[in-house]
Amino acid sequence: MKIYDVIILGAGASGLMCGAHLNKKLKVGIVDVNSKLACKLKISGGGKCNITNVDVSTDNFDGDSEFISHSLNTFSKDDLLNFLQNNGVKPVIRKNRYYFCKESSDEIIDVLKRNSRHVEMLLNREIIEVKKIDDIFEIKTSKGVLKSKKLVLATGGKSYKTLGASEIGLSIAKSFGLSVKEFTPALVGMTLQKEQFWMKELSGLSAYVHIKVEDKILKEEMLFAHRGISGPAVLSASLYWKKGNMSIDFLPNENIFELIKASNKLLSSVIPLAKRLSKEILKALNIEDVICKKLNPHAKKQLSLIHNYEFAPAGNFGFTKAEVSRGGILTESLNPKTLESWHVENLYCIGEVVDVTGELGGYNFQWAFSSGVSCALAINRQNCS
Repeated sequence: MKIYDVIILGAGASGLMCGAHLNKKLKVGIVDVNSKLACKLKISGGGKCNITNVDVSTDNFDGDSEFISHSLNTFSKDDLLNFLQNNGVKPVIRKNRYYFCKESSDEIIDVLKRNSRHVEMLLNREIIEVKKIDDIFEIKTSKGVLKSKKLVLATGGKSYKTLGASEIGLSIAKSFGLSVKEFTPALVGMTLQKEQFWMKELSGLSAYVHIKVEDKILKEEMLFAHRGISGPAVLSASLYWKKGNMSIDFLPNENIFELIKASNKLLSSVIPLAKRLSKEILKALNIEDVICKKLNPHAKKQLSLIHNYEFAPAGNFGFTKAEVSRGGILTESLNPKTLESWHVENLYCIGEVVDVTGELGGYNFQWAFSSGVSCALAINRQNCS
C-alpha cells in the first residue's frame, strides 16, 4: 500500500500554502471533504478575498503572541506579497489598509494550485478517523484508508458549515491527547439587551465608531442590524469580548462640547451623524432634543456619554453568521518554530484549527499562510537532515 511522506487534512488556505512549499521530492497528499479546493478562499471578501493587511503584528490576534510571532516572522506580510507578485498576482489596497485580489479570489487560488502540482489532491473524502500505528498515520476516509509518515491538521474551524466546516480537527487532536479549547463564533455580529433595542430601530444605518473592549480599541464602521449590531468594528470587537461591558464612541473624531458651544441649533442638528441616529442616541441617554444653549448641567453630563456609551451585549449571531472560529488546538501543545506537536511526533497543526484568531481585515488568511509555510519549511528541514 502506498505510504505518503506527508498528508495534509484540509484543502483550505493553510493546507494549500503548506503543500505548495513542501519539497517537490516528497510524496504529498491533501485530503478534503469538498469536491473543490479552497472553498472559503473562493467566497471571502465578496469573492475578492481580503488576503492580508498593510499593518500586521501579533497585536492583531487573539492568542499567544510569542507563538504567533514565529510564523509571522518566518513568512511575513511582505513575504506573502512577494510570493504573489512572483506568481503574477498584484493585490490592490482598499481603505488604505486591506489587500484584496484585484479581480477575484481565483487569482490566489490559481497560484496555490500551480504551486501544488506535485501534490496529489484527494478530494470529496470525509475524514472519519485517524490513528497512529507504530510510526505511520492511518487516515480512515469515506473512500478508504490512507497512510502517511507525517500528518498536518489544516481542517479549519466550525464556521461555514455549508462549505464542509466541522470539528473533525479537534476530534483528531483530542484522540491524540492534545489539549483543545472548544470552538466559539468569532468575527460575528452581536445581539443586544432590552435596553439597547433602540439600535435595532436603526437597521440599515452605519456609522464610523471606536469600540473599546478589554484593552483593545477597534476603529471602523458599525452597522445597525435587525438582529443587533454588526459591521467591521463590531466583528473585530466580538473577537475580544467574553462577557461584561464594552463601550462605543459615536463621535471619535469630534468633541461634542466643541460642537454645541454657543449654538442656537437643536442638539440633533449639531451632532454630525444621521438624523435618525442622533435622535435615538439622545433618547437612549435621556436627553431632551433642545437648543444647545439651553442644556442644563445634568444633560451635559449625560451628553458626554456619546463618547463612552457602555453596555453589555446579550450574545452573538452564532456560527451561521461567524466569519471564523475562536478556540482550537492550544498553542501550548505545539512547537512554535515547527507547528509540530510536542507529544506526538510528526503531527503538525496549522491555520484556523489552532487557537489563534485574527481581527477582521485579512489577518486570519495571513495566519493561515504564515503557519502553513512555517510548517512546510520545518518538514523540509527534517527531511534534508
